[in-house]
Amino acid sequence: MGNWRSELPTRDVIVIGGSAGALKALTRIVSGLPQNLDAAIFVLIHSGAGRESKLPEILSRAGRLRAKLAAHNQPIEHGTIYVAPPDFHLLIENRHMATVHGPKENRSRPAIDPLFRSAALNYGPRVIAVLLSGSLDDGAAGIHAIKRRGGITIVQDPTEALYPAMPQNAIDNTSIDHVLTANEIAPLLRTLTQQGIVAEGEVSNVKEDLKTEVEIIGQELESDEMIERVERLGRLSMFTCAECRGTLWELKDGELLRYRCHVGHAFSIESLDVEQAEKLEGALWSALRALEERIALARRLAKQARERKSEFVARGFDARAEEANKHAANIRTMLLADPERMMTRAV
Repeated sequence: MGNWRSELPTRDVIVIGGSAGALKALTRIVSGLPQNLDAAIFVLIHSGAGRESKLPEILSRAGRLRAKLAAHNQPIEHGTIYVAPPDFHLLIENRHMATVHGPKENRSRPAIDPLFRSAALNYGPRVIAVLLSGSLDDGAAGIHAIKRRGGITIVQDPTEALYPAMPQNAIDNTSIDHVLTANEIAPLLRTLTQQGIVAEGEVSNVKEDLKTEVEIIGQELESDEMIERVERLGRLSMFTCAECRGTLWELKDGELLRYRCHVGHAFSIESLDVEQAEKLEGALWSALRALEERIALARRLAKQARERKSEFVARGFDARAEEANKHAANIRTMLLADPERMMTRAV
């Protein structure tokens, strides 16, 4: 197991998450880390399914640490960067990793929150979390969990981030320890990994809830257990899961509101809003298609009626076509308008 320690003298687990605009900051951080770094680093940048990840090669070239794709049941070693593979959640367990094709969280797989949450659960105050540039708020709940378990939290300065929403959401919901530019993060990581751990952090209910959510994302529970555990985490909401159409439970984590269905899909409040907006747009396009088909059919039937000298019947079909055309025009206007205006009009 390499040089992995069994005691807890220093912070030796570093988790780094980011999305749009994070790669530039990440390479700067990696370039400033020493080859003998006494910690393991776990990196997750949102990526699409089916794409081969070039991130290990990029990070290996950027600095002195070796980087490679994380693999299921792979042992953890210091001085190594482990990259979450595309379309798999990366979880940190006891001295090894797990990669699971579990339900999407915050519309992503891999997602940052499951990685951070598993680190908080299994390594508590040994964890240093870094959240970089990105859209929406994946990572906010995970970094909050790490803070509550006694870990150190760092976010990229939103004024520097190409996409400031992700770091800013973390700042808004958690008392972040350090808000830094990308160039300032590596020197701090070097210092923190050499310091002893002072506090254990909060462990009771927080740890039990984290365990439940890690088990859910890893699909380790039977169906009846899954429903029972989700019910313990929160209360039923009026919303349905945009992925599977199941009921969503509302989870309140400090000031953070999150939603989870009983099969495991999970959403922050912002990701749920975006997902529902996309589903609404899809429904509107489907409605437009159905109306245009109705218009075409009604006009064909009107033409057929006139060929049979049935003017009264033909006018009825003309009226149906005209009514459908008006509805189609309204929907087309909504679809082609600014998205925020479209949402306002839809409501």
